[in-house]
Amino acid sequence: MAETLYIPENASRKAVYDSIIPQVEGLLSGETDQTANLANFAAALREAFGFFWVGFYLKKENQLVLGPFQGPIACTRINFDKGVCGYCYRTKETVIVPNVEEFPGHIACSSASKSEIVVPVFDKNGDVSMVLDVDSDKLDDFSEVDKEGLEALVRILEKTFIA
Repeated sequence: MAETLYIPENASRKAVYDSIIPQVEGLLSGETDQTANLANFAAALREAFGFFWVGFYLKKENQLVLGPFQGPIACTRINFDKGVCGYCYRTKETVIVPNVEEFPGHIACSSASKSEIVVPVFDKNGDVSMVLDVDSDKLDDFSEVDKEGLEALVRILEKTFIA
């Protein structure tokens, strides 16, 4: 298991994703504990990119409930019909929000969050089991490069699910 990440200095975001994808795969391979994998996944993303907040909201009964994360304290529960995370859960598609103030129904867990990307995570049955939520303290910080990179990383994570 890798305990450090190699992150190329002064590289484009795409180059950083290209560098960390195989490293995250190595970090998660062979580990079956979901909490450990989610925690290391969030830590790797925050370390690689310095995002303001990186974490997971897990589907539990009729809500999304806070899971492993890196960053300031966060909202604990999100209804499926609320916020960017709820929208991602319902549509089953990655959502990029350039300015969270302009997203109808945005949940302001932190006033420092300015932009956001949320990626659905699917279980073995093809149902959304959780969402990966990444916040930035900069406006318009996420692009198609982040969408592609995060979706590739999430596919690696999904392979670790047992049930």
